[in-house]
Parts: sequence; C-alpha cells; structure tokens
Amino acid sequence: MVAPDKYTAEKILWIHPWAPNLFSFKLTRHKGFRFTPGQFARLGVKKPDPDNPKNPSGEKIVWRAYSIVSASYDEHLEFYSIVVPGGEFTSELARLKAGDTVYVEKTNYGFLTTDRFEQGKDLWMLATGTGLAPFVSILWDMKTWDDYENLIVVHSVRYPNEFAYADTIAGFRSHEHFGAQGHKLHYVQTVTRAKAPGALDKRIPALIESGDLEARIGLKFDHDRSRIMICGNPEMVDDTRKLLQAKGFVTSRRGQPGHLAVENYW
Repeated sequence: MVAPDKYTAEKILWIHPWAPNLFSFKLTRHKGFRFTPGQFARLGVKKPDPDNPKNPSGEKIVWRAYSIVSASYDEHLEFYSIVVPGGEFTSELARLKAGDTVYVEKTNYGFLTTDRFEQGKDLWMLATGTGLAPFVSILWDMKTWDDYENLIVVHSVRYPNEFAYADTIAGFRSHEHFGAQGHKLHYVQTVTRAKAPGALDKRIPALIESGDLEARIGLKFDHDRSRIMICGNPEMVDDTRKLLQAKGFVTSRRGQPGHLAVENYW
C-alpha cells in the first residue's frame, strides 16, 4: 500500500483515443511534482475490493508506472496508454472520463534520461508502441536540441493506426521554438504487421542488423557520436541491447556514462 501522504489526487483534463486499444490522457499537475524528461510516474486508480474484510471501504488503489509525455515545464501531466484486455489497471483507467480522479505518487522514477550520457552528437531514440512516450517529453526539452547535432526517433508499431504523436513529432520541424533546429530531427516509422506508405516494415533489431535503419537516416551507429535510448516491449529492448552490445556499445551506469540507456515498458 502507498501511504496517502505519498500521493496526490489529480483530475483527468482530456482523453484522446488513437486506436481501439490506445489512448492518451492529461491530468492536473500538483505544483510540487518535478521530473526530468524521460522519467515515469506511478499512477493509481480506484477499483472495487469487495472480498477483502480488512478493507471496509470496499475499494483499493491499483498502481502502475507510466512514462510522462508532457514537457517538464507544462502545467499538466500527459500519459500514453495501451488497454490490456482484463488488465487490473488499464481496464479501470479506460473507463474513466474527464473530471474523474487519478492518483499520482509524489516521487518521480527512472533513468531513461539524457544526463546518463556524456558528449555524443547523435541521440537515437528507439521505441515500440507506447514506449514512445518518454521520447516525446525529451523532445520538448530545448536542451536536447542544443546538445545534439542529430535527433533520431524510430517508432515501431504493429499497424499504421498505432502511430500516435506522429503529427507532434513532425511538427517540431516547424515549431516556433524548435523549428530553427528542425533540420536535426530524423523521424522513422516502421510497421511489422502491415504495409504503410513511407514506413519500413521490420522490427527495430532487424533494421539495425541489416543496416537498413542507418541507410534510411544516412547516419551510422558510432561509438564516439551515438548515444542510444531504447524503450518498449521487453523482447525488443533485450534484442536491441544485445545487438548493440555485440557491436561494442556499453550501457550507462550511475557514475559510468556509456552509450545506451534502457527502459522496459512493462
């Protein structure tokens, strides 16, 4: 159980469906909540707990971790979610509407942040599905654009209707604050179970192994230049990390900056 003084009760401001099983939502943000782009929050929703005699309220709060999509300076908190059929948390979350309550732990979590790296010129952000979320937050940070010569976002999904935030990412190139550096952004989509115009058609590890990803972007994975962030389903994360480690790329540790930063998204 999470003690009540460890979280705040926030309201849903907005819900946006992307596909039948994918949606984003915005919450109010407690003025004391701070995070670094790339980190995640622990969210709680209430659900019935009728069979627990030790709980007279008949409800319990179920908690899950969610990477934050919004900028660190936004007045709201935005998240991107998949609906897991029968899932204890997402089934309850999917039933909520604007004005309903979601609980947010006061502590931030995670190490998928650019301060894991030193030097480097090319920031690779490799994501599957909702693993894209932290990279959108990282792109909203002007320091990211100032620190790197190239920002590469690779988003892998199963079907084309799952390309959430595509307009947001493409829009950075003409944004009033980021557009002057818009030439730095490289955005690559790949679809694994269908065809989509302009998109690649293989898993991220396969695209790296074949060299197709480097060819599409016109940049090489390079020990001196490349800093690589990986977020998504555990199989993709594990396969990609092993592939890159075999090429001599090293995972960053606390106090030991390397080339890779990794987050399993469930």
